[in-house]
Amino acid sequence: MAHKLALIGFGTVGQGFAEILQSKADRLKQEQGFEATIVAVADTLKGSAYSPQGLKLDELLELVRSGESLNDYGGAESGWDALRTIRESNADTVCELTYTDIETGQPATDHCRAALGSGKHVVTSNKGPAALHYRELSDMAADHGVRFLIEGTVMSGTPVLNLVRNELAGNQISAIRGILNGTTNYILTKMEEGQSYEEALSEAKRLGYAEADPTADVEGLDALAKVTILANVVMGESLTPKDTPCQGISHLSAADVESARSESKRWKLIGEIRRNEDGVSASVAPVALETSHPLAGVSGAVNALTFSTDLLGDVTMVGPGAGKMETGFSILTDLLELHRNPKGTHR
Repeated sequence: MAHKLALIGFGTVGQGFAEILQSKADRLKQEQGFEATIVAVADTLKGSAYSPQGLKLDELLELVRSGESLNDYGGAESGWDALRTIRESNADTVCELTYTDIETGQPATDHCRAALGSGKHVVTSNKGPAALHYRELSDMAADHGVRFLIEGTVMSGTPVLNLVRNELAGNQISAIRGILNGTTNYILTKMEEGQSYEEALSEAKRLGYAEADPTADVEGLDALAKVTILANVVMGESLTPKDTPCQGISHLSAADVESARSESKRWKLIGEIRRNEDGVSASVAPVALETSHPLAGVSGAVNALTFSTDLLGDVTMVGPGAGKMETGFSILTDLLELHRNPKGTHR
């Protein structure tokens, strides 16, 4: 039976996921036995469409590419807001793909609550609900016999949470350390090549790595949200972003970068979670790593994360931490996990 999906948000990630689903449908059915139908899409700016029998992906994508409203999708109900779509559509899984607000987690958190409370699975790449309300939403999912899956919140499509859940199962993880923001890593790479902070930031904006307002990236807030998620999901803590000291890279100068290079070191914005006798501690801060350190060699807009385990030692994942297709792929990976194991392991 095909999974029935409601997409809440149809921006970059939603469109990337739809394109993947469109291009991979035959292969997914043949190799994984997986079929999915998008029955509803609701976007604050782009409109909405709902058809219990399913919506055609090419028509959805053509409407948004041409700048038209999803309300113009022929033969579908339109004008539904996100909460009505979640509660009243026949979707069994809600893909929450709206913008991230790390301070309040809204409106995404209310979307997740509505879906879980309606007995629908939630798959999301939105860091707000995961960083601020992971325990509440996980418990709510368990109470309703559904799943709350968030692979895309940490390193986009590069699998880290599923890695811990599956391939690293049985290991005790004592520490997690890594580069969790591609924008800052790109800026620091360009500064080492001789650019000033301002020049590197300007180039990052031009290439689309940095937003017009880069505060969340350069002040470490994006990495902070991801560290919080890792502490809560992997280490079983109940941290909030306010519990963790956080410093970004905006204060680093060309002189700081040159001084580190003269000592065979390289600046990286490092997020770290460590289990110790007193519990779990976390931090986000720029660190001058020895150039021989594995993370020091990760350059450009790339993320990397090292898990320190008792059975395997250090295990490092390196890959993209953002992007249209990359984050769209994270939604697919969680849906495949849901397809294989719809009930999951609760509490």
